[in-house]
Amino acid sequence: MRLTLRPGLRNALTDVAGVRVGHAGDMRLGSGATAIVFDAPAIASVDVRGGGPGTRETDLLLPERTVERIDAIALAGGSAFGLDAAAGVMAALAEQGRGFAVGSARVPIVPGAILFDLLNGGAKDWGRYPPYRELGHAATLAATADAALGTVGAGIGARTATLKGGLGMASSVIDELGVTVGAIAAVNALGSATAGDGPQFWAAPFEIGDEFGGLGSPLRPDPDSWFPEAKPMAGANTTLAAVATDAALTKAEARMLAVMAQDGLARALVPVHTPLDGDVVFAASTERIAITGDRLTALAAIGHVAALTLARAVARGVFEATPLPFPDAQASWRGRFG
Repeated sequence: MRLTLRPGLRNALTDVAGVRVGHAGDMRLGSGATAIVFDAPAIASVDVRGGGPGTRETDLLLPERTVERIDAIALAGGSAFGLDAAAGVMAALAEQGRGFAVGSARVPIVPGAILFDLLNGGAKDWGRYPPYRELGHAATLAATADAALGTVGAGIGARTATLKGGLGMASSVIDELGVTVGAIAAVNALGSATAGDGPQFWAAPFEIGDEFGGLGSPLRPDPDSWFPEAKPMAGANTTLAAVATDAALTKAEARMLAVMAQDGLARALVPVHTPLDGDVVFAASTERIAITGDRLTALAAIGHVAALTLARAVARGVFEATPLPFPDAQASWRGRFG
Protein backbone atom coordinates (compact mmCIF):
# COMPACT_ATOMS: atom_id res chain seq x y z
CA MET A 1 0.00 0.00 0.00
CA ARG A 2 1.46 3.35 -1.05
CA LEU A 3 0.74 6.01 1.57
CA THR A 4 0.87 9.79 1.74
CA LEU A 5 1.96 11.07 5.15
CA ARG A 6 1.72 14.51 6.68
CA PRO A 7 2.14 15.71 10.26
CA GLY A 8 -0.94 16.44 12.30
CA LEU A 9 -1.84 19.93 13.46
CA ARG A 10 0.65 19.90 16.35
CA ASN A 11 3.05 17.22 15.07
CA ALA A 12 2.57 15.56 18.44
CA LEU A 13 1.14 12.49 20.13
CA THR A 14 -1.84 14.67 21.04
CA ASP A 15 -2.92 14.84 17.40
CA VAL A 16 -4.50 11.46 18.13
CA ALA A 17 -8.01 12.29 19.31
CA GLY A 18 -8.50 11.49 22.99
CA VAL A 19 -4.86 11.82 24.08
CA ARG A 20 -3.35 14.56 26.25
CA VAL A 21 0.20 14.94 27.60
CA GLY A 22 1.37 16.72 30.74
CA HIS A 23 4.81 17.43 32.18
CA ALA A 24 6.14 18.29 35.61
CA GLY A 25 9.74 18.71 36.66
CA ASP A 26 12.29 20.27 38.93
CA MET A 27 15.36 21.81 37.29
CA ARG A 28 17.27 21.77 40.57
CA LEU A 29 16.56 18.06 40.77
CA GLY A 30 17.39 17.63 37.08
CA SER A 31 14.48 15.26 36.63
CA GLY A 32 10.76 15.07 36.02
CA ALA A 33 7.73 13.10 34.94
CA THR A 34 5.39 12.97 31.96
CA ALA A 35 1.79 11.74 32.02
CA ILE A 36 0.05 10.48 28.88
CA VAL A 37 -3.64 10.72 29.75
CA PHE A 38 -6.46 9.17 27.75
CA ASP A 39 -9.80 10.94 27.84
CA ALA A 40 -11.45 7.50 27.93
CA PRO A 41 -9.80 4.16 28.74
CA ALA A 42 -7.67 3.06 25.78
CA ILE A 43 -6.77 -0.38 24.45
CA ALA A 44 -3.05 -0.84 25.14
CA SER A 45 -0.08 -3.17 25.07
CA VAL A 46 3.71 -2.93 25.28
CA ASP A 47 7.00 -4.24 23.92
CA VAL A 48 10.14 -4.22 26.08
CA ARG A 49 13.48 -4.69 24.29
CA GLY A 50 16.26 -3.25 26.42
CA GLY A 51 18.22 -5.42 28.79
CA GLY A 52 17.73 -3.18 31.81
CA PRO A 53 14.09 -2.03 31.95
CA GLY A 54 12.35 -0.36 34.85
CA THR A 55 8.61 -0.79 34.45
CA ARG A 56 5.29 -1.02 36.24
CA GLU A 57 2.13 -2.92 35.20
CA THR A 58 3.62 -4.13 31.91
CA ASP A 59 2.57 -7.73 32.59
CA LEU A 60 -1.02 -6.50 32.64
CA LEU A 61 -0.57 -5.27 29.06
CA LEU A 62 0.16 -8.70 27.61
CA PRO A 63 -2.61 -9.73 25.20
CA GLU A 64 -3.77 -12.69 27.32
CA ARG A 65 -4.33 -10.58 30.46
CA THR A 66 -7.88 -9.68 31.46
CA VAL A 67 -7.79 -5.88 31.62
CA GLU A 68 -7.74 -4.47 28.08
CA ARG A 69 -7.81 -0.71 28.62
CA ILE A 70 -5.70 1.75 30.54
CA ASP A 71 -6.32 5.28 31.81
CA ALA A 72 -2.82 6.74 31.44
CA ILE A 73 0.89 6.01 31.05
CA ALA A 74 3.54 7.43 33.39
CA LEU A 75 7.08 8.14 32.16
CA ALA A 76 9.67 9.46 34.59
CA GLY A 77 13.30 9.95 35.45
CA GLY A 78 14.70 8.83 38.77
CA SER A 79 15.53 5.22 37.94
CA ALA A 80 13.44 2.86 40.10
CA PHE A 81 12.57 5.75 42.43
CA GLY A 82 10.67 7.26 39.51
CA LEU A 83 8.19 4.39 39.41
CA ASP A 84 6.40 6.34 42.15
CA ALA A 85 5.26 8.75 39.42
CA ALA A 86 2.56 6.29 38.39
CA ALA A 87 1.10 6.45 41.92
CA GLY A 88 0.75 10.20 41.52
CA VAL A 89 -0.95 9.79 38.15
CA MET A 90 -3.29 7.24 39.74
CA ALA A 91 -4.11 9.65 42.56
CA ALA A 92 -5.01 12.45 40.17
CA LEU A 93 -7.22 10.17 38.11
CA ALA A 94 -8.89 8.74 41.22
CA GLU A 95 -9.75 12.29 42.28
CA GLN A 96 -11.56 12.56 38.94
CA GLY A 97 -13.49 9.33 39.51
CA ARG A 98 -11.53 7.45 36.85
CA GLY A 99 -10.55 3.79 36.99
CA PHE A 100 -11.35 0.15 36.38
CA ALA A 101 -14.55 -0.81 38.16
CA VAL A 102 -14.36 -3.52 40.81
CA GLY A 103 -17.72 -3.40 42.53
CA SER A 104 -18.07 0.12 43.86
CA ALA A 105 -14.30 0.71 43.77
CA ARG A 106 -12.44 2.40 40.93
CA VAL A 107 -8.78 1.57 40.27
CA PRO A 108 -7.01 3.75 37.67
CA ILE A 109 -4.85 1.58 35.42
CA VAL A 110 -1.52 3.34 34.88
CA PRO A 111 1.44 1.41 33.48
CA GLY A 112 4.76 3.21 33.62
CA ALA A 113 8.45 3.14 32.89
CA ILE A 114 11.51 5.03 34.06
CA LEU A 115 14.91 6.17 32.84
CA PHE A 116 18.15 6.66 34.78
CA ASP A 117 19.10 10.29 35.44
CA LEU A 118 20.46 10.08 38.99
CA LEU A 119 24.00 11.19 38.08
CA ASN A 120 23.34 14.12 35.76
CA GLY A 121 24.43 16.79 38.24
CA GLY A 122 21.02 17.49 39.78
CA ALA A 123 20.41 17.55 43.52
CA LYS A 124 18.96 14.17 44.45
CA ASP A 125 18.99 14.89 48.20
CA TRP A 126 15.23 14.45 48.51
CA GLY A 127 15.18 12.90 51.96
CA ARG A 128 13.19 9.80 52.89
CA TYR A 129 10.80 9.77 49.93
CA PRO A 130 11.53 10.77 46.34
CA PRO A 131 9.38 13.49 44.73
CA TYR A 132 8.09 11.48 41.80
CA ARG A 133 4.64 10.77 43.19
CA GLU A 134 3.96 14.50 43.40
CA LEU A 135 5.53 15.07 39.98
CA GLY A 136 3.25 12.42 38.49
CA HIS A 137 0.21 14.04 40.07
CA ALA A 138 1.21 17.49 38.79
CA ALA A 139 1.93 16.15 35.30
CA THR A 140 -1.55 14.63 35.14
CA LEU A 141 -3.22 17.89 36.14
CA ALA A 142 -1.11 19.69 33.51
CA ALA A 143 -2.15 17.33 30.70
CA THR A 144 -3.01 19.27 27.55
CA ALA A 145 -3.10 18.98 23.79
CA ASP A 146 -0.23 21.48 23.53
CA ALA A 147 2.54 19.93 25.63
CA ALA A 148 6.11 21.17 25.20
CA LEU A 149 9.13 19.34 23.80
CA GLY A 150 12.80 19.15 24.79
CA THR A 151 14.05 19.46 28.35
CA VAL A 152 10.68 18.88 29.98
CA GLY A 153 9.02 16.17 32.04
CA ALA A 154 10.67 12.76 31.76
CA GLY A 155 13.16 14.29 29.32
CA ILE A 156 14.65 16.82 31.75
CA GLY A 157 17.52 14.62 32.87
CA ALA A 158 17.89 12.61 29.69
CA ARG A 159 21.22 12.28 27.86
CA THR A 160 22.55 10.41 24.86
CA ALA A 161 26.06 9.28 24.01
CA THR A 162 26.95 12.59 22.36
CA LEU A 163 24.28 15.23 23.05
CA LYS A 164 21.66 16.24 25.61
CA GLY A 165 18.58 14.05 25.26
CA GLY A 166 15.04 15.20 25.72
CA LEU A 167 11.33 14.65 25.19
CA GLY A 168 10.17 14.49 21.58
CA MET A 169 6.85 13.98 19.81
CA ALA A 170 5.66 13.58 16.23
CA SER A 171 2.54 12.56 14.35
CA SER A 172 1.49 11.21 10.97
CA VAL A 173 -1.89 11.45 9.28
CA ILE A 174 -2.55 8.53 6.91
CA ASP A 175 -5.10 10.03 4.55
CA GLU A 176 -5.65 6.74 2.70
CA LEU A 177 -6.88 5.10 5.92
CA GLY A 178 -8.33 8.15 7.59
CA VAL A 179 -6.32 7.53 10.76
CA THR A 180 -3.66 9.34 12.75
CA VAL A 181 -0.59 7.90 14.46
CA GLY A 182 1.33 9.78 17.15
CA ALA A 183 4.54 9.09 19.05
CA ILE A 184 6.38 10.35 22.12
CA ALA A 185 9.90 9.51 23.31
CA ALA A 186 12.05 10.40 26.29
CA VAL A 187 15.52 9.90 24.81
CA ASN A 188 18.16 8.78 27.32
CA ALA A 189 19.97 6.34 25.06
CA LEU A 190 23.31 4.63 25.35
CA GLY A 191 23.62 5.37 21.64
CA SER A 192 23.64 8.53 19.58
CA ALA A 193 20.84 10.20 17.61
CA THR A 194 23.32 11.92 15.28
CA ALA A 195 26.02 10.56 13.00
CA GLY A 196 29.52 11.00 14.37
CA ASP A 197 30.52 14.57 15.20
CA GLY A 198 28.11 16.08 12.69
CA PRO A 199 24.62 17.56 13.09
CA GLN A 200 22.74 15.13 10.83
CA PHE A 201 20.29 12.78 12.50
CA TRP A 202 20.15 9.06 11.82
CA ALA A 203 16.39 9.56 11.45
CA ALA A 204 16.85 12.14 8.66
CA PRO A 205 15.46 9.93 5.84
CA PHE A 206 12.10 9.99 7.61
CA GLU A 207 11.97 13.72 8.42
CA ILE A 208 8.93 15.63 7.22
CA GLY A 209 9.77 19.22 6.35
CA ASP A 210 12.41 20.68 8.65
CA GLU A 211 11.02 19.36 11.95
CA PHE A 212 14.54 18.62 13.21
CA GLY A 213 16.62 20.96 11.12
CA GLY A 214 16.06 19.76 7.56
CA LEU A 215 19.75 18.94 7.15
CA GLY A 216 19.25 15.72 5.21
CA SER A 217 20.93 12.38 5.72
CA PRO A 218 24.60 11.92 6.59
CA LEU A 219 26.34 11.03 3.32
CA ARG A 220 28.59 7.98 3.61
CA PRO A 221 29.05 8.33 7.36
CA ASP A 222 32.44 7.45 8.74
CA PRO A 223 32.36 3.91 10.17
CA ASP A 224 33.52 5.42 13.45
CA SER A 225 30.05 6.97 13.73
CA TRP A 226 28.62 3.47 14.08
CA PHE A 227 30.39 3.22 17.43
CA PRO A 228 29.77 6.45 19.39
CA GLU A 229 31.75 7.08 22.53
CA ALA A 230 30.02 5.31 25.39
CA LYS A 231 28.44 7.16 28.27
CA PRO A 232 30.71 7.22 31.32
CA MET A 233 28.31 5.20 33.46
CA ALA A 234 27.15 1.77 32.31
CA GLY A 235 23.48 1.13 32.90
CA ALA A 236 22.52 4.82 32.92
CA ASN A 237 20.42 4.56 29.78
CA THR A 238 16.93 3.95 28.40
CA THR A 239 14.61 5.39 25.79
CA LEU A 240 10.98 5.45 26.88
CA ALA A 241 8.37 5.67 24.14
CA ALA A 242 4.70 5.37 23.36
CA VAL A 243 2.73 5.35 20.14
CA ALA A 244 -1.00 5.84 19.79
CA THR A 245 -3.56 5.74 17.04
CA ASP A 246 -7.24 6.55 16.67
CA ALA A 247 -7.66 3.36 14.61
CA ALA A 248 -9.73 0.80 16.51
CA LEU A 249 -7.40 -2.05 17.47
CA THR A 250 -7.67 -5.15 19.63
CA LYS A 251 -5.22 -5.67 22.46
CA ALA A 252 -3.30 -8.24 20.39
CA GLU A 253 -3.11 -5.75 17.52
CA ALA A 254 -1.85 -3.07 19.91
CA ARG A 255 0.89 -5.48 20.95
CA MET A 256 1.93 -5.88 17.30
CA LEU A 257 1.85 -2.10 16.91
CA ALA A 258 4.31 -1.78 19.80
CA VAL A 259 6.56 -4.46 18.27
CA MET A 260 6.63 -2.72 14.88
CA ALA A 261 7.12 0.71 16.45
CA GLN A 262 10.33 -0.47 18.14
CA ASP A 263 11.93 -0.30 14.68
CA GLY A 264 11.64 3.46 14.99
CA LEU A 265 14.18 3.41 17.80
CA ALA A 266 16.54 1.35 15.63
CA ARG A 267 16.20 3.90 12.81
CA ALA A 268 16.94 6.85 15.08
CA LEU A 269 19.57 5.62 17.57
CA VAL A 270 22.92 3.87 17.12
CA PRO A 271 23.22 1.49 18.92
CA VAL A 272 19.88 0.60 20.54
CA HIS A 273 18.24 -2.25 22.51
CA THR A 274 21.53 -3.02 24.26
CA PRO A 275 21.97 -4.90 27.56
CA LEU A 276 22.59 -1.47 29.10
CA ASP A 277 19.34 0.13 27.88
CA GLY A 278 15.81 -0.32 29.22
CA ASP A 279 14.03 0.52 25.99
CA VAL A 280 10.26 0.17 26.09
CA VAL A 281 7.45 1.11 23.69
CA PHE A 282 3.84 1.32 24.81
CA ALA A 283 1.09 1.27 22.18
CA ALA A 284 -2.49 2.46 22.57
CA SER A 285 -5.67 2.76 20.54
CA THR A 286 -8.38 5.31 21.28
CA GLU A 287 -10.75 3.33 19.03
CA ARG A 288 -12.19 6.38 17.26
CA ILE A 289 -11.85 5.14 13.65
CA ALA A 290 -12.97 1.73 12.38
CA ILE A 291 -10.59 -0.02 10.00
CA THR A 292 -12.24 -0.85 6.69
CA GLY A 293 -11.02 -3.00 3.80
CA ASP A 294 -8.17 -5.49 4.19
CA ARG A 295 -7.47 -5.39 7.93
CA LEU A 296 -4.05 -7.04 7.88
CA THR A 297 -2.80 -4.71 5.17
CA ALA A 298 -4.07 -1.72 7.12
CA LEU A 299 -2.48 -2.94 10.37
CA ALA A 300 0.86 -3.45 8.62
CA ALA A 301 0.67 0.09 7.27
CA ILE A 302 -0.21 1.59 10.65
CA GLY A 303 2.67 -0.27 12.32
CA HIS A 304 5.12 0.86 9.65
CA VAL A 305 3.99 4.46 10.02
CA ALA A 306 4.28 4.16 13.81
CA ALA A 307 7.95 3.18 13.43
CA LEU A 308 8.63 6.13 11.11
CA THR A 309 6.81 8.51 13.43
CA LEU A 310 8.68 7.28 16.50
CA ALA A 311 12.02 7.76 14.72
CA ARG A 312 11.04 11.37 14.08
CA ALA A 313 9.97 11.85 17.71
CA VAL A 314 13.36 10.64 18.92
CA ALA A 315 15.19 13.11 16.68
CA ARG A 316 12.91 15.95 17.76
CA GLY A 317 13.57 15.17 21.42
CA VAL A 318 17.30 15.70 20.90
CA PHE A 319 16.82 18.63 18.49
CA GLU A 320 14.59 20.54 20.93
CA ALA A 321 16.59 19.83 24.11
CA THR A 322 18.32 22.56 26.09
CA PRO A 323 21.23 21.97 28.49
CA LEU A 324 20.77 21.58 32.22
CA PRO A 325 22.07 24.43 34.43
CA PHE A 326 24.83 22.36 36.01
CA PRO A 327 28.62 22.43 35.70
CA ASP A 328 29.83 20.12 32.94
CA ALA A 329 26.26 19.67 31.67
CA GLN A 330 26.05 17.84 28.35
CA ALA A 331 25.85 20.10 25.30
CA SER A 332 22.59 20.35 23.41
CA TRP A 333 22.17 19.98 19.64
CA ARG A 334 21.29 23.67 19.29
CA GLY A 335 24.18 24.69 21.51
CA ARG A 336 26.66 22.77 19.39
CA PHE A 337 25.24 23.17 15.90
CA GLY A 338 22.51 25.83 16.04
